[in-house]
Amino acid sequence: MKQITNNIMMIEPVAFRFNEQTAVNNYYQKVLDNLTPEQTQQNALSEFNNFVSILRDKGVNVVVIKDTKSTDTPDSIFPNNWVSFHQSGNIALYPMCAENRREERREDIFDTLVDDYNFKINYMKDFTEFEDHNKFLEGTGSMVLDRENNICYAAISVRTDEQAVLQWCDVFDYTPVCFTANQEVDGERMAIYHTNVMLCIADKYAIVCLETIDNKEERKWMRGSLEGSGKEIIEITETQKQRFAGNMLQIMGDEKYLVMSTSAHESLTSDQIDRIEKYNPIISSSLDTIEVCGGGSARCMMAEIFLPKQK
Repeated sequence: MKQITNNIMMIEPVAFRFNEQTAVNNYYQKVLDNLTPEQTQQNALSEFNNFVSILRDKGVNVVVIKDTKSTDTPDSIFPNNWVSFHQSGNIALYPMCAENRREERREDIFDTLVDDYNFKINYMKDFTEFEDHNKFLEGTGSMVLDRENNICYAAISVRTDEQAVLQWCDVFDYTPVCFTANQEVDGERMAIYHTNVMLCIADKYAIVCLETIDNKEERKWMRGSLEGSGKEIIEITETQKQRFAGNMLQIMGDEKYLVMSTSAHESLTSDQIDRIEKYNPIISSSLDTIEVCGGGSARCMMAEIFLPKQK
């Protein structure tokens, strides 16, 4: 199985704003009092378009789907939470914690991928019934996948239910590595809402904030799993994680790249950059409004498409 892909789906925002429903357990989000809703959307759209342009200039195939105003979906810019596309031709739909994020799931997008982009979809695996039991699993935000070694890393939280992880792993034939990761919030250690803010798996290396795993046995187990699968571990600090240094994605363009926000890039030390660039160059783009208001960054904006093409 391939770890990285040249095909990325991104959702162009039409009404991006601070989402009160997700702010309950996403401690990255902040209200931008100095911006009107219209200015917030305008800034987010500008950041989005610039990001897409940078990716395309590097040879990445970016499929842009425009959001719709018919639903209240302020977080539609983060599609990797509600869907994942697999090399088998299967897709997965995920149970979302915030009710207004459930509206992001649009099956018309699948028709577009098939009809306009020639991708092949075999089956849809639907995990959304977990919502009926107040259990959630938010796609490749909740799960960071080592696709080549079939390992699923998941930091358990309100948005990442262990039972749902295990069921997903059973369906997709992955080995689960579940653990707890925390961050400092007003002097308390609180669960990190998504695994992909503290872990990035690339083909030959992993960027991880091991400091967030308070349990020393779990931390040792995590390190052993990453090293055992042949990854060089590049550690980041909790301070760097706060600037979305864990929220990165390795993709294929003209060559392999590691994609991140400008904030994440600027937080890295020269030694960390050297270790990353030993494997691939870095692409970064300013996502300040999206990060502060939405509480997500570069990786969250990109849903990888591993689907095969139709003959």
